[in-house]
Amino acid sequence: MKQDMILILDLGSEENARLAREIRAMGVYTEIHPHDITASELAALPNVKGIILNGGVNRVVDGVEIDASDAVYDSGFPVIAYDHQGAPALPDSGDVRENLIRSFVFDTCKAEANWNMKNFIEDQVELIRRQVGDKKVLLALSGGVDSSVVAALLLKAIGNQLVSVHVNHGLLRKGEPEEVVRVFREELNANLVYVDAIDRFLDKLKDVADPEEKRKIIGAEFIRVFEEEARKLEGIEFLGQGTIYPDIIESGTKTVKAVKSHHNVGGLPEDLQFELVEPLKMLFKDEVRACGLELGLPASMVYRQPFPGPGLGVRCLGAITRDRLEAVRESDAILREEFAKNGLEGKVWQYFTAIPDVKSVGVRDNKRAFEWCVIIRAVNTIDAMTASIEPIPYELLGHITERITNEVPGVNRVLYDLTPKPTGTIEWE
Repeated sequence: MKQDMILILDLGSEENARLAREIRAMGVYTEIHPHDITASELAALPNVKGIILNGGVNRVVDGVEIDASDAVYDSGFPVIAYDHQGAPALPDSGDVRENLIRSFVFDTCKAEANWNMKNFIEDQVELIRRQVGDKKVLLALSGGVDSSVVAALLLKAIGNQLVSVHVNHGLLRKGEPEEVVRVFREELNANLVYVDAIDRFLDKLKDVADPEEKRKIIGAEFIRVFEEEARKLEGIEFLGQGTIYPDIIESGTKTVKAVKSHHNVGGLPEDLQFELVEPLKMLFKDEVRACGLELGLPASMVYRQPFPGPGLGVRCLGAITRDRLEAVRESDAILREEFAKNGLEGKVWQYFTAIPDVKSVGVRDNKRAFEWCVIIRAVNTIDAMTASIEPIPYELLGHITERITNEVPGVNRVLYDLTPKPTGTIEWE
């Protein structure tokens, strides 16, 4: 591995991700690991130069204050105890904290600022080849940013040993399955298998309202589809996934409760038949995009707005019905079309519609109409850990509202979500 590493051990901080990003911004690679890392786990990590014990509000677990294992203190690496609530004996100043960390990283640990995408890609190519050998990898290809970058990275590492599978689970945006097939088959010459599993997924999700259960059903069913496709092929022993760092962080640690489980983290079945290949799992979203550009992917693909693995399943809030799912799909298409026409497509990081399983009284054709409402969400963020609201011009919101209420069957209201992250998450489920 070409990059030096500073190890962050989670001792109850809710600021692990921010600290990791601060150090990466200095040009030094970081990873977050549990506080009770073992000696063997520590020894397996390459090029560790120092360890930060990152304490915080969740340091007391079951009445006991947690600490790092003896293996950490006996490792021989420089160790510093750090707390985002205020470093001991120092003023509560951001500049002082940053200078403290900078001094530890460069003066005490002698780490080199060699964290960049070129080195990251070279390291990952080497690691992928070592992990996979001459076997084949089955990739879950949604066509989104994460899976597209994984595809490019795996193609660079193992070429035709990669088999990409695009599953249409009926929860994709309007026109998306056709576009994925066109781009990856015709433009990237990928070995692509298309699977129509719409009825299969929607039948499994019938009457399921809990968002966590929906995510886990979708994740597990994905794996089953891939297993079935793998049995049709020879030499498939690995499953490629576009898991990224926020997916892992938000799925919870030993000291921080989960925000939500991600279908590719919390939804994997215990009897998984594959070994996972997840080369992006330590990257934040902006780093994934930078990786894609370094790999030569077109900007139009790299800067495509994010789309959750469970797709419209977590935007058709509550139990999914086919008519309300179609209303989500159509209203989302209108929103994306209007944002593109009005210069917001590249300005706003993520925008979408969601429809809760709630109806309200309205008027249509001079008659009482009891129909759904559409919620519009538009946010900006760098790393998906926090997000701010995009101020959409009122006239544009009025035009979008008019289109949605006139063109989408079963909808009589449009609402705009003004909640940042936190306290809200980017998605509603």
